[in-house]
Amino acid sequence: MDIQGYCVPGFEALYDAFASNFRDYGDLGASFCAVHQGEEIASLWAGSADRHGERPFEEDTLVNVFSSSKGVLALIALQQVAAGNLDLDLPVAHYWPEFAAAGKSSITGRQLLCHRSGVIAFRERVADELIYDWEGALEKVAATEPWWAPGTQQGYSPFLYGWTLGGLIEKASGEPLMSLYRRNVADPLGLDGGFGGVGHRSSELADVGPLKKPLPELRNNAIGRSIKEDRQGPVATAFTNPVTLMMGTNGDQWRGALIPAANGHFSARDLAAIYGDLACDDPQLLPASILGEATAEQSRGQDAILQAEVAFACGFLKSSTAEDLHFGSEAGFGHPGAGGSIGFADPKSELGFGYVTSRMGQSLFMDQRAVGLKNCLYSLL
Repeated sequence: MDIQGYCVPGFEALYDAFASNFRDYGDLGASFCAVHQGEEIASLWAGSADRHGERPFEEDTLVNVFSSSKGVLALIALQQVAAGNLDLDLPVAHYWPEFAAAGKSSITGRQLLCHRSGVIAFRERVADELIYDWEGALEKVAATEPWWAPGTQQGYSPFLYGWTLGGLIEKASGEPLMSLYRRNVADPLGLDGGFGGVGHRSSELADVGPLKKPLPELRNNAIGRSIKEDRQGPVATAFTNPVTLMMGTNGDQWRGALIPAANGHFSARDLAAIYGDLACDDPQLLPASILGEATAEQSRGQDAILQAEVAFACGFLKSSTAEDLHFGSEAGFGHPGAGGSIGFADPKSELGFGYVTSRMGQSLFMDQRAVGLKNCLYSLL
């Protein structure tokens, strides 16, 4: 495998760690980037961006990072807190009156961010095309009944999170979400991608598909078992209603839509730049006081949807002792995406980490590819 890019002196072992993902674990197109103390120390990429091996994977190739999008969305919400437009402890309905429907009048922005709202899936079957209609999705989610009393338990919202939080951001700020992203996140850092796959600084897109080679298991697939056991239950419904949530991710409709919980298209350099900034003492993207509050633990427990013990800050997963959720140190925070992509910050080491891949594994957290890169990187710091 011909590895492109560079590592600063002393970090050359990352070349082989990255190459091993192709050699040993079946990667076909991927990139990795690390930012340390505000400086990029590694940026590597290799493989092909399409299924036929005709387009090379480049440094600015954008990959659908699925739930890694949520960390970027949470950042935009926190920027609105810093701007004085959003109070996380006020009811969402204060900004978005329609959201009070169906028993949601008391849900706060903080509960949305840390997955304690109970709004984890549409109750009734919805049209397949809904996810491509931003205003229609906001209207539908505002009318949706929570699956349990808000605040009573932790339950990850795989897709509705994007519409609940995205809608709140727009109502509180009075601006379109994409405008806020470009002005407050993408432009200051010169990012390649963003939500959806079009209209960004880079137009290079990777096709995503499943890994053909099984990865070493870092935990049991409890979500898959839960879906099979109860096809009408909250876990299955959260991931499959509508079924288009799990399909068409290489299509023009998906790439042209705004689905901010799941269709962010970023390069590894994008994720490392964002989290590298948030790992600094004086971040550009957020005041340190807001970041400190936002990264403090808000909820911990056996998640009703993820079927695992996890802890959330305001929109970010907190580092844990589990290998696939350990973000460098106990101070780490970030967000993995289904299939293997990950961005995280480690303020203790002032490190930002980004890895994106077009070949999707089975985990919703980090898999062996990102873990191997992380372990190699930390052995060199």
